[in-house]
Amino acid sequence: MPKVKTNSGAKKRLKLTATGKVKRHHAYHSHILTKKTKKQKKNLRNSAIVGTTNMKQVRDLLCLR
Repeated sequence: MPKVKTNSGAKKRLKLTATGKVKRHHAYHSHILTKKTKKQKKNLRNSAIVGTTNMKQVRDLLCLR
């Protein structure tokens, strides 16, 4: 059987924490920032953890078993 390849896009966008969780960035923080409030932009700066419902899909993309 051939090796399973890691998804290149996921590899660049997601990082694994020391406890095994997957860290991601928030969307909607790249452009059209003038109409967003300071509070909204401040909260979008921080990274987030991938939810449990999407964890299986993310683990398949990153080839984590």
